[in-house]
Amino acid sequence: MKRLNSQMQQDGAPLELILLIRTLLAGCKEISFRVSQGALAGVLGSTLSENVQGETQKKLDVISNQILKDILKESGYVKAISSEEEDDVVPCHPDGKYLVSFDPLDGSSNTEINSLIGTIFSIAHAPQWMEPDDPAAFLQPGSQMVAAGYVLYGPSTMLAMTTGKGTHIYTLDKTHGGFLLTHPNIQVPEQTAEFSINASNQRHWEQPIQNYVADLLAGTEGPREKNYNMRWVAAMVGDIHRLLCRGGIFMYPYDKRDPGKPGKLRLLYEANPMAFLMEQAGGLASTGEGRIMEVMPEEIHQRVPVIIGSKDEVEACLSYYD
Repeated sequence: MKRLNSQMQQDGAPLELILLIRTLLAGCKEISFRVSQGALAGVLGSTLSENVQGETQKKLDVISNQILKDILKESGYVKAISSEEEDDVVPCHPDGKYLVSFDPLDGSSNTEINSLIGTIFSIAHAPQWMEPDDPAAFLQPGSQMVAAGYVLYGPSTMLAMTTGKGTHIYTLDKTHGGFLLTHPNIQVPEQTAEFSINASNQRHWEQPIQNYVADLLAGTEGPREKNYNMRWVAAMVGDIHRLLCRGGIFMYPYDKRDPGKPGKLRLLYEANPMAFLMEQAGGLASTGEGRIMEVMPEEIHQRVPVIIGSKDEVEACLSYYD
């Protein structure tokens, strides 16, 4: 099987980007080990603090964030970091060529039940005229990313990644510690009969999503004329991994509870990298009003609505907004 380095070289990734990704994945391997130890290592449970999002931090959130922050700061390839767990950007090396944004442990509430969790990341070029502590460097549309991916800590540890030449999925071979290519150039089926949404928020959705989901639930007797299954992992990495492997549509739409937070998912750490992966695999990713990767960020912790997945189904959903 082809190794990660070989595939990145074949896709034309520059050497410094390859070395940066290898460094980042070394941190993810350490997180994978900590996750696998669970209660044996005393890493489960919550801390007494909240992150900038107002969410109670799990011990593994803090540990994972520190692992990635330390290894990236030492690499020399990174000018600055933005993390879901950090209030502000973290300056690294003044001559670093890249910016890295990440959610160190997506779905961390699942740690208590030994369910799917993961690390999501994106990489962009660093404007060389900006200081490392300037958050404005990160205010780039997703179309400027040079790489994005996630590492899924499941029964096996898997990496889904793109450098703009297709989406590939790798599996960590723990016998020698390397990621091996197991699903090259994955393509998301254009049609699907599965959807993912947190139905407990139904009363807060906009009317287009209300109408769309109602039609899905109507099954063969409804306007869509087929039965749909609903799947919900409560970790974006798990839901998106399922979509990449067998198709589907994932939605975390705008809801009316807090106009200042137009969605739950963060643009830099979750929506943009997943959109890049999905588009490179033949799927679509929208806010309901436009392409996710064309949204111009206004601040590093900005949230957006997300509608992502199989091409035909995303288009069908968006038609309700028309």
